[in-house]
Amino acid sequence: MIQQTIQITPRLPEPTLVTDVLVQANTHVKKGQPLFQMDKRPYQDKLDQAIAQHAKAMGLMNYALYQLKLSKDLVRKGAGPQEDVQKWESQLVAEEATIKLAEVAKSQAQFYLDNTLITAPEDGYLINIQVRPGTLAGDYRVGAIASFICDADRFLLADFFQENLKYVKPGQEVEVAFNLYPGQIFKGKVESVWMGSREGQLLPSGYLPTFNYKSPDRPRNQFGVAIKMNDSDQVKFPIGAQARATIYTHPASLFSAMRKVDIRSYSWTNFLYPFSLFE
Repeated sequence: MIQQTIQITPRLPEPTLVTDVLVQANTHVKKGQPLFQMDKRPYQDKLDQAIAQHAKAMGLMNYALYQLKLSKDLVRKGAGPQEDVQKWESQLVAEEATIKLAEVAKSQAQFYLDNTLITAPEDGYLINIQVRPGTLAGDYRVGAIASFICDADRFLLADFFQENLKYVKPGQEVEVAFNLYPGQIFKGKVESVWMGSREGQLLPSGYLPTFNYKSPDRPRNQFGVAIKMNDSDQVKFPIGAQARATIYTHPASLFSAMRKVDIRSYSWTNFLYPFSLFE
């Protein structure tokens, strides 16, 4: 079973204390549900400073606007020098630039404060939680603090020899025997055939490729077939679960009936013998 996972990493500019772990491992969560709380205090302090700097710059700008208007009125009446107008125009430009910088600092501080609460990126569950309250995490920590396994878009990737894929097409019926569930058969459908393998890929390098002869009597390399399970509860198929799959390219044929018997025999035999004995 293949499934998308998301590495949970704090988006903070410096090492930060984990103050609370809000979920337990292997517990299902919904998108947006809080997972980890980081220490808010340093980032709240920076936000408060940025807000104060912005308010101060706004006050100075309003004062510069008032002085500029006053200087222009005095010049118009012949009671003040033109240099005062130029001085306050320059001061106004400087204060406007200061306000823009303060707005950027305030926005950044708010962004980091918001990110002290880490929430679920989508429906799923956490495994491999590597922090506890009191752990330092953040920009200087190597690796994620947990792995998030998504619910959506889970599929079974089965490998088949190329010789067996001639009649395989998307939408065909599939039966799957999971080693996790001896004696049970699950239904699915072919989603896609991955027409490619690593052996056909040439990576950029300065070396000339080498080619090794393979006997035509040996089976060719395998291709992957993505299979979507029909079951509404996809969580019952954990990622990494091993299985054997049968694709029915011609459901009405005698061979299909034989394969139905074969895969059911395999599933029931898993009650008695480990899967590795059949490899």
